[in-house]
Parts: sequence; C-alpha cells; structure tokens
Amino acid sequence: MSPERLEFEALDATCQLFAVDVDRQTLVEGANWVLELHRRLTRFDPSSELSEFNASSGGWVRVSATLEDLLRESLYAYDLSHGLVHAGVLHALLAAGYNKTFSELSRPNPRATIALDPLPPLPDILAVAPGAAKLRPGYGIDFGGIAKGWLADRLAERLGENCVVNLGGDLYARGIGPEGEGWPIGFGGTTIFLRDQGAATSGTDKRRWGPDLHHLVDPRTGRPAKSNLTEVSVIAASGTNAEIYAKTALLLGRQSAEFYLEQHSPGWWLSP
Repeated sequence: MSPERLEFEALDATCQLFAVDVDRQTLVEGANWVLELHRRLTRFDPSSELSEFNASSGGWVRVSATLEDLLRESLYAYDLSHGLVHAGVLHALLAAGYNKTFSELSRPNPRATIALDPLPPLPDILAVAPGAAKLRPGYGIDFGGIAKGWLADRLAERLGENCVVNLGGDLYARGIGPEGEGWPIGFGGTTIFLRDQGAATSGTDKRRWGPDLHHLVDPRTGRPAKSNLTEVSVIAASGTNAEIYAKTALLLGRQSAEFYLEQHSPGWWLSP
C-alpha cells in the first residue's frame, strides 16, 4: 500500500513525513507541530524560549516542559557520548561566525582573534530541575541535531503505528512499513529497511563556510572539529540516540569511532 507523504521546510532543512492509514491533514498537523517547536527552540530568534533562556543571568528561571525535556536530553547526550556531544557550544559557534541560519550565512564573520578554550563539563554549565533550569553566565545552549532526533521520535509517536519522520536526515521509522518488511531508508549509498529504529547522519561538509570552519564544535578544543571522517551515518533504537552516536563517532575519528559504535549501534557507515 502507498503511504501518505508530506515534504516541508523546517529546522533549516528539508523534512519528510510518511505514514500508512493516516490522512494528509494529520501529516499537516504534524508538520505544524514541528514548525511551532522550531520557533520556540531556535537560537536565531531573540524572542524564542531558548534565546530567552540563553540570555538569563545565571539564576534559576522557569522553563516549559518541552524545553526542560530537551535540556535533560542534552545532559543525557553528554553522558552517552562521554562528553563529546556538548550542547553548551553557543559561544564557540558564534566565535566561528555561525550567527545566522545556514541558509542566510552568505558572509560569515568568524571572530578569529578570540582564543577559545576547551569547554567545561556540561553539568558545570547547565542545571535542570522540575519546571526550571539555570545556565552559567557566558555560555549558551545550541541543541543542534539533538532537537531533530528528539522531535522525530516524538512526532512518530503522534502519527501512528506505521510511519517515518525524517527531519533533515535525523529520522525514526515506526512499524512494518508499506509492504510489511520495514521502511526503506537510504543509508550509506544503499537501501536498508528499518522497523522501530532511528537513523541519523552527522557530517562537516554541508554546513561549512571556510577551510576549517563548520558547525560541529569539538568541546575538547572549543573549535570546529578536526577529524579523519567527514560523515557518519548510524542506526540506533531511537532517532535521538542515532544522532548522539553519529556525532560522537565523527568527533572520535575512524579508529575510535568503530570501537565506540561496536558497543552502541547495530549498523553504521563511515566516510573519510
């Protein structure tokens, strides 16, 4: 059977929704949900909830349940990646010139004179309590791919038992797919079938604006990462975990990436 399909732009990326036994209006509502949360969680709008949190003065502030969940997810990602997936990189991204959405970034202005240091541990920057959070002055949160994986997982739950949510390459495939063998997904130059699994790709080539400038910051240096990998795709139990594993592997480099992924993922693809 042919699934219902919807494509839309959000999260500075092309997004796709597929679902069996779901009408188009349900997909439209799902896309609108993503767009609304994007408006609340983007760092590029000074009036967004995330921007207001980043501008807080270091004390405890009230946060919505959604922002609280994502802040907790960031701390989880930090632990799962042994400190490599670090959401407290906003100042480093701004210093590298990433001060607009990538589609608007025609003339980045890196602050090359600023000497960046390794980032402190995320738990030293961010604290979360029920309904509240606080951020160390001088730092800011950028969720990056964590938000895309998190949104894909939750939208798949909303859409039904047989669907795919692909948010710019971070995706979750739920159910048996249109033909009963899982959902066909492009992965590392081939097609695989996923069922109740997530997948994500992390890379440094697409969001790059200079020979050494891209969006993936290594918290060990505070600067755009230098790796012998340019792209990593990973399968995991959720879209969120796939994103965490992919970014961790890219930052580790090929040799350590394979050791890490052997412990966490049923399948991956590494590109030099």
